[in-house]
Amino acid sequence: MARAWAAMRTHISDTRETSTMHIEPLTCSIGAELSGVSLADAAHDAGLFAEIKAALLQHKVVFLRDQPISRADHVAFARRFGELEDHPVAGSDPDHPGLVQIYRNDKRENYENNYHSDGLWRDTPAMGCVLRCIECPPVGGDTIWVNMAAAYANLPEEIQRKIDGLRARSGIEHSFGAVMEPEARRRLAEQYPPAEHPVVRTHPETGEKVLNVCSFTTHFINYHTPDNVRFGLDKTPGASQLLNYLVSQASIPEYQVRFRWKPHSVAIWDNRCTQHYAVQDYWPAPRKMERAAIIGGRID
Repeated sequence: MARAWAAMRTHISDTRETSTMHIEPLTCSIGAELSGVSLADAAHDAGLFAEIKAALLQHKVVFLRDQPISRADHVAFARRFGELEDHPVAGSDPDHPGLVQIYRNDKRENYENNYHSDGLWRDTPAMGCVLRCIECPPVGGDTIWVNMAAAYANLPEEIQRKIDGLRARSGIEHSFGAVMEPEARRRLAEQYPPAEHPVVRTHPETGEKVLNVCSFTTHFINYHTPDNVRFGLDKTPGASQLLNYLVSQASIPEYQVRFRWKPHSVAIWDNRCTQHYAVQDYWPAPRKMERAAIIGGRID
């Protein structure tokens, strides 16, 4: 355990300066606040963007305050990471494809207040996201991010061995589809059938091992083997108990950073190694956010 914590902390540096940007780590495991930089400038400056991306790879989520950027600059900055994806339920701003408007002002929604990795129900989950606050309540509505590489590194070794090679299914039907009429839910499931991914993925840029299950995940697909199952009890509830244990790792505070929103604040996160939770404690106050999600690749 001490070795795992030491390895995790090697990714944390002291507060430092770059040519234009000040970086202040927020916790020992995840998150940093960037200042002295404009995302509108970074959208058109390859060198400045490279500095922000390097900070993102190190800290996994980075935050910026006082960024009154336009929607066009928001999209342009996000597109430096790659092409943007639409959302089958939320949709995009018609003038800025890929910019999803997450406006909570007319009814209470309960989609984001669980720990999740965006789009794990896709064959190609999002690489990352750029989320900008348009309007938020005076208090409440924070978002929590979790370092899932640390979550994997600190699992007991016997659990790491047990999940090595396991694969799991994740779906959209039981989450976003749950409030739909049956026919609409069936169409959603047909359009986005459950996706299969490894329980442990390797980050394609940092090489870190990452725990890769969340609230979208429903079951393992290759658990029922002679090594794992002697009696029926080992399979059910044994497999579901193991999955619940793995999903619960995201709720450990030592792996988390919590961010309080203000208008014109921005969060940029690496979706390949994090999960997040939007705290819904602010109803009936409004909360309006705009998000650009970058298309990711297949997970081997």
